[in-house]
This record gives sequence, C-alpha cells and structure tokens, in this order.
Amino acid sequence: MALSLSGKTGDLEPLLSAALSDLHLAADRKGRGRILAYVSLLQRWNAVHNLTGTQDAEELLQQHVVDCLAIIGPLRRHAGDRALTVLDAGTGAGLPAVIVAILQPDWTVAAVDAVGKKVAFLRQVCGDLGLTNLHPRHERLERLSPHEGAFGVVTCRAFSSLSQFVEATRHVIEPTGVWLAMKGRRPETEIRDLPTDCQLFHVEPVTVPGLHAERCLVWMKPTNESNA
Repeated sequence: MALSLSGKTGDLEPLLSAALSDLHLAADRKGRGRILAYVSLLQRWNAVHNLTGTQDAEELLQQHVVDCLAIIGPLRRHAGDRALTVLDAGTGAGLPAVIVAILQPDWTVAAVDAVGKKVAFLRQVCGDLGLTNLHPRHERLERLSPHEGAFGVVTCRAFSSLSQFVEATRHVIEPTGVWLAMKGRRPETEIRDLPTDCQLFHVEPVTVPGLHAERCLVWMKPTNESNA
C-alpha cells in the first residue's frame, strides 16, 4: 500500500500526533499515515465534490478527524476485548467510519449513505488505504436488510435528531447493541422526544483537543419492546 501525501497534509503529522497523545490513543506509523492520507483524499475530493464544506487540510484534520478520534477511547472501553461490528449511519465522507476502521482493524465497519458521490469517495478510500474492514454501502438506512446481519454499535455524527436516528436503524441493531450519537451540547429536547422503546443510559461529555466547543456522546439501547 503506497500512501501519497501532499506537502501541506504531510505537515500535519505533529498536530495529529499531539491530538492522539492528548486523547491517550496509540497509533502506529501506518495508522497515522492512513489518517493523513485520508485527509489528503478529502482535500482533493472537496475541491470538486464539496464533501465536507472545507478544503483546508488543517481544518479538515482539526474539525473533522480529531473530532472523530475523540470517540475511539469510549468505544474501546465499551468493547472490552470484543471485536465490534459497527454501522455508521449517514456516514457522509466517512466520519467517523474511516477513523474507526483505521484505528480498529479487527472491527467490521459498515459506512452507509444515500448519496452516491460520498460512497464513491469511500470506495476510493478503501482502495487507496487498504481498509479491508471498511464496507461502504450506497443505500437508504431504512432499506438495510436485517437478514444481512445486525450491528453491535450503530453510530452517527451530524444526524438530524436522536429519534430519527433510532427509527431509521432499529431494525439492524442487535438486541444487546447500543446506539452512539455524536452531539454538541447535551440535546435535552431530543432526549425528551426519544421513542419509548429506546433507553438512554449515558450522556458522556468528551473533550476534543484544539476544539473549543461542547461535545458529548449520547449512548442508548433498545428495550425489550423494540426487539419483541
């Protein structure tokens, strides 16, 4: 696997290493190279397809990649010694799916989006970075078949609301699985509007290095009613 970095993207190595250190995450040289190569691909595709709304490499790293790195520790604590099956719902440009797949090569990560150009981008990411555990899918979430397998963790970033997130994916979550939504401030109104067959069990504040904004992870699980 040959990873090609632009000069600007290659200069981001110190910032990435500092963020990983602040988050107490270990990533070998290959993993860091894959992350930087992903930023480089994002930068090139954004010039034509506007996948994330910015073309600045440092901003892509800080506001998108490091933001997603902040969920790795909580996911690892949840997993324990298990290899997780993860669904990233409405993955967009692969955030957080790509980051999870890079840092957890023994996990299986499905990245689902209804927008074809975003899935095409993720297929190139898989090929260029050699991510055999990342599986992009061009599909509406509601049309995913539970017969193809359920997921232990269903995650999302910048999804419309918690209730819509749960409604769109409840048919593909394992009975003992969890939903993990990345949010800014604690979404009190969205929490109050959760369906009765979904149980909120933790709202976890997270600190994103270099980002002066509130972030939290909303952890939920199905009740017996939703899996009856």
